[in-house]
Amino acid sequence: MIALVLTGLVWSTLCVTAFVSAMFLWNLTFFRRAPISGVSAAYSADNDIQVSVLIPARNEALRIGRLLDSVLHNAGITCEVCVLDDESDDGTDGIVREYSQQHSNVRLIPGVPVPPGWSGKQFACWQLAQQARYRELVFLDADVALSTDGLRRAILHRRRTNSDLLSGFPQQRVVTFGEQLLIPLIHLILLCFLPFRLMRTTRRVAVAAGCGQFFLTTKEAYDQSGGHSSIKQSLHDGLMLPRSYRMAGLQTDLFDASDIATCRMYTSFAETWSGLLKNATEGFAKMPLLPMMTLLMLLAFVSPWILAFAYLMGGVSGSLTWPIVASCGLCSLPRFICCGKYDRAWLACWLNPISIMLFLIIQWTAFLRKSRGRGVQWRKRRYEVISS
Repeated sequence: MIALVLTGLVWSTLCVTAFVSAMFLWNLTFFRRAPISGVSAAYSADNDIQVSVLIPARNEALRIGRLLDSVLHNAGITCEVCVLDDESDDGTDGIVREYSQQHSNVRLIPGVPVPPGWSGKQFACWQLAQQARYRELVFLDADVALSTDGLRRAILHRRRTNSDLLSGFPQQRVVTFGEQLLIPLIHLILLCFLPFRLMRTTRRVAVAAGCGQFFLTTKEAYDQSGGHSSIKQSLHDGLMLPRSYRMAGLQTDLFDASDIATCRMYTSFAETWSGLLKNATEGFAKMPLLPMMTLLMLLAFVSPWILAFAYLMGGVSGSLTWPIVASCGLCSLPRFICCGKYDRAWLACWLNPISIMLFLIIQWTAFLRKSRGRGVQWRKRRYEVISS
């Protein structure tokens, strides 16, 4: 009986790893970078790009200067840079004020206290959108930095794809080992489990996805969807803003921004854990998705190595050698490709099963916290978690 169960588990694992790896490789063909400016004659003549760069900032004194420098060095555009100081107490406003005195296109916007029913970032972004002067809107998190052609290429890409909301996934800078264990899963999970073809060819809300670090849209589309006012309480705008746009009948898309944008989301394991926990209930941490994704991810990324260990210990029949070896190879393929393309966290790459287990623990922790009515603490503010 045990041998029969193990045999079934081995073949189930092989089927799941093969499916997930195939999905990953298929999605890679759709997850492309923004074309280099000037390649397309249709857009190389379009030199009059006016854009409002909108940056919500709460206690970002260590990061905001790097972002402002990168934006101000962008070529081929006319831009205003609006930074909303969201009640910072670390001198963020003073740094931005110095930039505004040196650059006429930089504006410091003092934020007002967050009203009931709003989360801090969504209210900050909504205030910024009301202040924007240009039609093209680009929302950037303060921990992002851009290449000198980043804005132009991204805006032209949004126009070329006719996207009402375009989201770029920056290259994630991971320094500490705790960051390396969890942050690279952003690309891994996106490319293994989002049906890109369906996302790109339909307006189905269920396949909406994005990255809140880097959004591009227009004033018309923003107003039609309700923008950030439609997701007032959300703590995960990367997922919820694209859903809002699609509910309004608009098209959303995403692209690989790893060659034009970098981001260091968090600076420690504890901060990474808290950040992912904050986002979880609007992502996987809900029924019936959570148990389904738990089973799928365990079979796809953890089970092959458990079976390999059992085989080495003599607990699995030698007739199952090749499906176990194939499963280990297939489950490693997506992570190693992501590591080479997006994060270079090679040590953590070898420990991917541990990363997956930590990620699932975060999801179940978030689910249990919500079930008990416990909120989350983020940026010195307390929030109740909501159902998406």
